[in-house]
Amino acid sequence: MVEQVAQMIVHGEAWTVKDLFVLPNEYVYWSIQIVMYPYMTGLVAGAFVLSSLYHVFNVEKLKEIARYALVFSFALLPVAMMPLMLHLMQPLRGIHVLMTPHFTSAISAFGIVFMTYAFIVAAEIWFVYRKFIVESVHRLNNKQDRSGLESLLLPIYKIISLGAMDLSKEALDSDHKAVKFLAGLGIPVACFLHGYAGFIFGSVKANALWMTPLMPVIFICSAVVSGIALCIVSYYIFMEMRKWAAKRGKNWLLPDALAQGGTAIPVEQLRSIQEHEVKMTSKYLLIFMTAALTLEILDMIFRGYTAVKSWDALRMVIYEHDFMKIFVYQYGLGNFLPFLLLLVPGLTTRRAVIASILVLFGVFMMRWNVVIGGQAFSLTFAGFMEYHLPIIPHDIETFKEGLGGMLSVIFAPFIIFYFLNMIFPAFMSDDEVH
Repeated sequence: MVEQVAQMIVHGEAWTVKDLFVLPNEYVYWSIQIVMYPYMTGLVAGAFVLSSLYHVFNVEKLKEIARYALVFSFALLPVAMMPLMLHLMQPLRGIHVLMTPHFTSAISAFGIVFMTYAFIVAAEIWFVYRKFIVESVHRLNNKQDRSGLESLLLPIYKIISLGAMDLSKEALDSDHKAVKFLAGLGIPVACFLHGYAGFIFGSVKANALWMTPLMPVIFICSAVVSGIALCIVSYYIFMEMRKWAAKRGKNWLLPDALAQGGTAIPVEQLRSIQEHEVKMTSKYLLIFMTAALTLEILDMIFRGYTAVKSWDALRMVIYEHDFMKIFVYQYGLGNFLPFLLLLVPGLTTRRAVIASILVLFGVFMMRWNVVIGGQAFSLTFAGFMEYHLPIIPHDIETFKEGLGGMLSVIFAPFIIFYFLNMIFPAFMSDDEVH
């Protein structure tokens, strides 16, 4: 135990700079990976909520990007726990949360919520793509000159078909009903998945910046905003790659087309789909941004109006120490500027993507200001601590808790999605899937 405490102190000394009157054992222990943890879980929940707008609420205008959001949410899911694994000094013990979950701890309850959500998303994807899976089994079975990828996909499709080969109208109607039920069930589970992260911070009584009942609700709203924004940006990037590959015949960039037997979509049709989906999704992003921004401003006003005992220290953190990070980066660049970009008439695809990138930056800064800013002031209320992100690592800890670990978490879901897209093509039309 003494050795672990000593490791934690060294763990914080590597990137903490103290100012004024700070206790000797105080450091910024929760670093960039704890910032990335609620950020990534929020992306998972937000992407799933976007897909549910079509499956549950029948928003037909979002049917193309909704299916993409569902598959991309599944690719984000395993990365949600990656920041915790990188942050833990004993990462092999992390699996205990999933093996022995209970509700006496918010972290332990995460095991139940995470596994429940994972099963819901996996089941929904299976019902959405069951017809495609069965047709792929028949198509590849009858094909004599299968490629290497097709030879690999055939046993995978046979396994994940689970023997359900019925393609009758009654069976497909049952699939539709199951998808709608699972999507509706998944919305509260996805919100709870990320809301508990806000609950962890909001229930810490010893920290004045975190202790607020609005914290879980703010986390949920910002999660939906970030998930929708990421889907817009990534969908735009992947569609640009598809257009580039379609013009030059680079099929290795279209693994989903290879899985479908090499079918290709004309460039003009890809451009039309891209513009329609991005612009329509941006309208819903604007709606959820309004709710998230209102809650964050309400929380700020409430703190100033109540002016609890620790308000003097909080005021120095918010209005002086972290003024640039909160009011310029988070609210200015990450909220108000993209809000105006989306609100001005004549919205273009590129303007919507730029606004979505700024929204992702704003939500990241919100997570940063909560996690790092909550540790910025000393318990003496007369000193501050500054976290400096390690850029060039000099050991494994500064890599995991630095820029290298952060980039690993960011790029991991895109790599997973590339291979997942081979099995479950995310860019198929709705008629082809069902």
